[in-house]
Amino acid sequence: MKDNKIRLQKHLSESGIASRRKAEELILQGKVRVNGRVATLGAKVDPKRDKVQVSGKTVVATKEKMYIMLHKPRGYVTTTKDELDRKCVTDLVKDAPVKLFPVGRLDRNSEGLLIMTNDGGFANSLTHPSAHVNKTYRVTVKGDAEDEKIIKLKEGIVLDGKKTLPCEVFVAERKPDRTVLIFIIQEGRNRQIRRMCEEVELEVIRLKRTEIAGVKLGMLPQGKWRPLNEKEMRHLTNINAEKKE
Repeated sequence: MKDNKIRLQKHLSESGIASRRKAEELILQGKVRVNGRVATLGAKVDPKRDKVQVSGKTVVATKEKMYIMLHKPRGYVTTTKDELDRKCVTDLVKDAPVKLFPVGRLDRNSEGLLIMTNDGGFANSLTHPSAHVNKTYRVTVKGDAEDEKIIKLKEGIVLDGKKTLPCEVFVAERKPDRTVLIFIIQEGRNRQIRRMCEEVELEVIRLKRTEIAGVKLGMLPQGKWRPLNEKEMRHLTNINAEKKE
């Protein structure tokens, strides 16, 4: 008999519950049950036979895959649900026909481009540490950003004992009270750009992500979303295919 079992976290991500990483967290927190029993990390399920529940709600597999871009405003957390009852990005996509979760993260005080989907495999291919997907940010810092500080940022900053990968940083605009920098990075560490700037004594006033892997935010209004078009999806798919070669 054919074994139709897959890893539990994969089933949850493919069902549009959460990304694989978040699904693993839900399992470790004891919020997932399989056939009435609390699941453990590494468990496998047969989506057609096993009853899977998350926080008491039965998981129903979603066949329709959806991929969108959202212009995240400041003040929203990049998660599907927040225990502190803060505003979540999922509040902005309630009118989507399927349940979506964010791909990667943008911290609460940051804004800009956020990709959302219910395709766990797609999300994992963009956020996996080995992917090295380019992400572009427009970062406004207080005062003048001296050249030596920019050089340090480009070469990499040690965060939590590990140096960040070399990245592109250049000045887009200089004003007496502030400097606008463009960052192009390939990592996604927690609050990475803000922490990098702190290490060279630059205070971030505003941080906006404008592009992910060649997909640009453009003129999409804050708080609004739209489906990714064929060209954008083809570009992302091609990038992911190149990473696997």
